[in-house]
Amino acid sequence: MTTPLPLLRNRSFLWLWTGQTISQLGSQFTGLALPVLAVSVLGATEFQVGVLGAAETAAFLLVGLPAGAWIDRMLKRRVMIAADLVRALTLVAIPVLWFAGILEIWQLFVVGAIVGVGTVFFDVSYQSYIPVLLPGEQITSANSRLETTSQVARIGGPGLAGALLGVVSAPLLLLADGISYLFSAFAIWRTRDSESLPDPRDRESLPREIAEGLRFVFGHHILWRITATTGTSNLFSTIVFTLEAILILRILGFSPVTLGIIFGIGSAGGLVGAVSTPWLTKRIGEGTAVSLSAVVLGITGFSLPLAGTIPAIALPVLLIGAFLQSFLVLVYNITQVTMRQRLTPPRLLGRMNASIRFVVWGVMPIGSILSGVLGTALGVIQTMWIGAVGVLLSAGFVLFSPITAMRVLPSEQLADPRNVVQPVDEARAEDPRPEL
Repeated sequence: MTTPLPLLRNRSFLWLWTGQTISQLGSQFTGLALPVLAVSVLGATEFQVGVLGAAETAAFLLVGLPAGAWIDRMLKRRVMIAADLVRALTLVAIPVLWFAGILEIWQLFVVGAIVGVGTVFFDVSYQSYIPVLLPGEQITSANSRLETTSQVARIGGPGLAGALLGVVSAPLLLLADGISYLFSAFAIWRTRDSESLPDPRDRESLPREIAEGLRFVFGHHILWRITATTGTSNLFSTIVFTLEAILILRILGFSPVTLGIIFGIGSAGGLVGAVSTPWLTKRIGEGTAVSLSAVVLGITGFSLPLAGTIPAIALPVLLIGAFLQSFLVLVYNITQVTMRQRLTPPRLLGRMNASIRFVVWGVMPIGSILSGVLGTALGVIQTMWIGAVGVLLSAGFVLFSPITAMRVLPSEQLADPRNVVQPVDEARAEDPRPEL
């Protein structure tokens, strides 16, 4: 056996790392410019903001499952390049329509939906690509480095975007994000890996392959709990954060620059979380880190409705809440994503990630619509209180489970019938999902 090349000398990883750093910086421009464009320029209502959020994430619900099966049949590097090019070309449409004087809110819905489809294929391929590109012992370090630089981009990105909004218009910031996707496509094109197409003779029908991925996730005594916590948390946090721009820009009367600063402070918390996760998991254990971060994240979810209820303390509450939320999300995500990558057989990586994304991101368009409906019926702040309670309760799936006591989460299939992926025909006889 040969010693694997150190990460910082692996050119393919360095290209991937650089491309994702630039792409994440560009994404911060869109993350700020799109709600500002909808709320401040096009005068979107609470319901329209909810529809926009739903359009951006609906693809995970609609095409998430077949995307995983398709990706397991394709070369992941090529899928990521194609997804980046689609997203780049689509985002360019917004400044073109704006310069032509015909930009309307429904066009943002269409652009958000197309970019969402590209994101589904990119993200599922991306999370499945790290184990293809690197040996198992380097996956944790690679994820930590990728998330660290991602958070660095997220720190500078919102602040820079907020400052640029004082000079240029929001549509031009979306053009910058389109350019970042082009650079990402070029960087991924420069990577080299040993992945080969699977033998077509080993394929099952698409429904059977999708079902195999679902059985693997929901038949595993750890994966289903992680999925339940993440999915429930995403549903209720989407109810909260869909209305964030309306709360900050319209109700509290802060400027887009302040919104950018809040996003930037949050990203600083994410940077600290990304850097400290390896140390933290060694100190308290991987399973404890997952459960503890989920619980405390639920508590910090009350920062937005609290800020709206007591405007006098709004800014410090928003800044502290954003920092802690991003810190905890990164601790939770790095730990559980690394575990998922370690324990999943290579042939199931795409379907595992797609099955989980189908649930944890598929609930987000539902949350966005609920947010718009509840925000219209009950008010923005009341809706945020409901969402915050739901986020806190979501931690129960992992907190009251064996995960909390695990110092090291599993890195391979355990000798437990619940964790074995049964052949398709035999698996029909018994539902492997454990009871809550």
